[in-house]
Amino acid sequence: MNLREEIVALDKRHVWHPYTPMDRYIDEVDPLVIDRAAGSRIFDVDGRGYLDANSSWWVASLGHAHPRLVARLAQQAARLAHVSLAGITHEGAARLSEELVAVAPPGLTKVFYSDDGSTAVEVAIKLALQYWQNKGQPQRRRFVALDGAFHGETIGATSLGGVEVFRRPFAGVLLECVHVPPPGDDANESYARAFTALERVITEGHREIAAVVLEPILQGAGGMRSYDPEYLRRARALCTQHDVLLVVDEVFTGYGRTGPMWACDLAGIVPDLLCLAKGFSGGMFPMAATLATRTIFDAFLGDPTRAFYYGHSYCGNPLGAAVAREVLAIYRDESILAKAEIKAKRIASAFHALAEIPGVTRPRSVGMTGAIDLAVGDYLGRTGWRVYEEARKRGAYLRPLGDIIYVAPPLNIPDADLDELLTIVRESVIAAIG
Repeated sequence: MNLREEIVALDKRHVWHPYTPMDRYIDEVDPLVIDRAAGSRIFDVDGRGYLDANSSWWVASLGHAHPRLVARLAQQAARLAHVSLAGITHEGAARLSEELVAVAPPGLTKVFYSDDGSTAVEVAIKLALQYWQNKGQPQRRRFVALDGAFHGETIGATSLGGVEVFRRPFAGVLLECVHVPPPGDDANESYARAFTALERVITEGHREIAAVVLEPILQGAGGMRSYDPEYLRRARALCTQHDVLLVVDEVFTGYGRTGPMWACDLAGIVPDLLCLAKGFSGGMFPMAATLATRTIFDAFLGDPTRAFYYGHSYCGNPLGAAVAREVLAIYRDESILAKAEIKAKRIASAFHALAEIPGVTRPRSVGMTGAIDLAVGDYLGRTGWRVYEEARKRGAYLRPLGDIIYVAPPLNIPDADLDELLTIVRESVIAAIG
C-alpha cells in the first residue's frame, strides 16, 4: 500500500467529512489527497497541482502560503502563541482593532473577536437580542433573512439560513426567523416584489424584530445569487425608519470579493453590525470579528448584568491577530483591490461567454466571482459533479454547489493561472454536458 492508498484508507475508516453524504463518499469517491499548497494551486501527494478555483472555501484570498503571511505567523508563534483576552490584552488585538475600524464603513468603531464566520454571525445574533433586552424591549426576538441565505453552522446562524436542506434537521430548535424572497439579478420585477415583501414584514412586525440579516449583494452558498445594491440601500433606510437593527454578513463578500473592500460599499450603507471572517486572515488561521456601532456598544454599559457575557477561548488570539494585520498590510502594499478589478473583468467576460453552451443558464459575475447554472441549479444535483471530475482531470479543483458551477479564486491569482482556470471551466462544462 503506497502513501496515498494508506491515507485514503484511514480517512474513509475514521473521518466524517463536512457537507458530504458519507455512504456515497466511502463507496464512490476517489478523493484528492493534498500534501501542500502554494499560490493559486494545491498539490496532491503524487505531486500533481490543481488550480484552487474556490480559494479553499473562500478563505485563501491571497492564495496559499503567501511568504509574508508564513513569515509573520512563524514570527508571532515564537513570541506569543496564545493568551486569553478576558480582562487583559496584547498588542496584536489592540492594533488590529484600530486597523479594522480604519478600513470599515464609517461608524463601526467597536470590534468583538471570534473564531470563524459562523461565530461572527452568532455574536451578531446575541448582540442584537441582548441589545433589545437591555433597551427594555425583550419581545424583539425575531429575525428577518432572505430565502436561500446562508449565515453559518451554529444553531443561531442556522436559524437565519434559507437553504432548506441545511435547516430541516434542526427546525424544532431554531430561533424564529422570517424568510423573505431575495431580489433577483434580473432587475425590476423581482426586485420590486422582493422589496415589497421585506417592507411588509418590517412595517407590520418591527416591534418584535431584533434585526434584519443580509448577505450584501451576493448570496454565496445559496447559489451565488446577486442583487442590485439599491435593495440594500432601501433595506438600510427601512430598518432606520422602523428602528430595526441591520446586520450585514460580509464573511464571504468582504475583503474585496465583490470589488470594493466591503460589498456594502457598493450600496454606500453602514450596518449596525458587520460580520467578517474568511479572507480576514488569508486562510492562515481561524479568526473572525463582528464590528459594531457605538450605539450598540453603549447599550451594554452600566449595570454589570448588562455586559455581554460571551467569548471564545481563542478570541482575539495573537497568532490570528498578527496574520490578520499582515493581510491588511499586503492589501495596501500590493494594491490587491485595484489589481483584482482588472481580473474581475476577465471572469465576467469568460462566464457570460459560457451562455453559448446549450444547457448553461444564468451566467453572472460580481467582482472576483463568476457562476452559471446547469439544468435547474439544484444544490443536490449531480451534473455539477461531472463538471468537477472533468476539471480535476484538467488540473483544477472546482467544487460546485450542486448544479451551480462557480469560481472564486484568490484575488491575486496570476493572470496566466486565471486564464488557465477559465479555459478549464469552459472545457469541463462542455465535456460534462455536451
